[in-house]
Amino acid sequence: MNNKEIGEIRRRLRRERSNITALYGCYVNENKEIITSFRQSTAIMPENEADKYYALLRRALSGTIGKNLIDISFKTSQVAGSPEHQLLMDLRKSTLKDEELLASFYQKIIDSVELDSNYLILIGCDSYDVPFKSKDDEMQRDASEETYTYLICAICPVKQTKPNLHYVAEEKIFHDGAMNQMVSAPAIGFLFPAFDNRATNIYNALYYTHDTKQGQDAFVEAIFNTPVPKPAAEQKKSFEALLTTSLGEECSMDVMQTVHEQLCQRIELHKESKVPDPLLVSKEDVREVLTSCGVSEASVAKFSVDYDEVFGFETDLHPKNIIDNKRFEVKTPDVSIKVDPTRTDLIETRIIGGVKYIMICADEDIEVNGVNIHIKDRETATV
Repeated sequence: MNNKEIGEIRRRLRRERSNITALYGCYVNENKEIITSFRQSTAIMPENEADKYYALLRRALSGTIGKNLIDISFKTSQVAGSPEHQLLMDLRKSTLKDEELLASFYQKIIDSVELDSNYLILIGCDSYDVPFKSKDDEMQRDASEETYTYLICAICPVKQTKPNLHYVAEEKIFHDGAMNQMVSAPAIGFLFPAFDNRATNIYNALYYTHDTKQGQDAFVEAIFNTPVPKPAAEQKKSFEALLTTSLGEECSMDVMQTVHEQLCQRIELHKESKVPDPLLVSKEDVREVLTSCGVSEASVAKFSVDYDEVFGFETDLHPKNIIDNKRFEVKTPDVSIKVDPTRTDLIETRIIGGVKYIMICADEDIEVNGVNIHIKDRETATV
C-alpha cells in the first residue's frame, strides 16, 4: 500500500464516514487473563467516546511506510488454505459477529503479544464502496465498482495513572483522586486485507508497530505466519556493520559521504516527484554507488554476498531505514560531530606527521557552548 491508499482508509475511520456498526474489544491483564470482552454499537455510543475509539484505530495506520507500517505478503499456499489466513477471512466474512471466531482470535493475540502492562485489543470491520477515481484524481462517489471489506485492529497498552488532586465542583475543594486505567496509543495493529491499487488484495496485509527498534515477532508469527523485515533500527545497524565488514580498509570518509549523499538525493527526488509508492533501494543500487566511489571489485562482490546473508536475496530496503537523511555524524571515542547532511563536503580526513585528523572547514561563524569564538593564526595564538 502507498501513502495515498493508507490516507484514504484513515479518512474513513470516523463514525460519520465508516460503515462500522459495532466495535469489539478484549481487555487483558499482565498475566494474560481476559478481564472483560465487549461489543459496543457505534450508533448509540456517545460522540466523545466514539471519537476516541476511532482515533485509536486511525493510529494503527500512522507513521512511516517501511518503519511503522510494514507490508505483509502471504504465500499462495497460505491463501489457498492455511489456518492463519482462513481465520482472518472468516472474521471478515462474519463481520466479527461470530463469538467463537473472535474468542479464537483474541487467544492467538494473548498467547503471542509481549507487553509490560494490561492492554486493550480493539477491532472493527468496515465495508467501503470505493469511489471511482478519474485520471485527474477526481472522486466520483456515486460511481463505485469495488466494495472493500476490511478488518482494522489496534492493540493498545493500558497504563495505570497516579492519583492526583482534582477539583470537586459540588464541594468547591480539591480531593485526592483515584487511580485510573488509561488507554494509550496502539503498540501494534494491522489492516487486512490490503487496499492495493484501491482494491481488495487478500494476499497482503499491513502491519503496524509503534516501536521501530524492537518487533513483536511472536505476534506476527501467530497472526500471519510469514517473515517480516527486521525493525528499522536493526536494519540501520545491520547496514552499517555490513559496510564496515565488507569494505574493510576501503571504508573511507569519501565512501561514506558519497553513500549518504546519494541516498539522500534519492529520498529528496522521490519526495519532489510526489510518487505515491514508497521509495526502495536495491542491493544493485548500493553496489553502483560503491563502484562510483572507486571501491574495488573484490570488496563490492563481498558486499553483495554479505548483503544477501544479512537481508535476504533480492530484498529491497527503505533508504530512511538505513541512513538518517537529516543528520550526518562523525564519532571518535571522545568526540561527536554532527553535520548538516547537505554540507558533508566541509569534512575531510588527513594524516599529518603520522597522526590521523578529522578536518572541518570553519570559515563561517563558530560557537562553543553558545558563545561566538574566533580562531587565531598559529603565530599569534597563546599557548
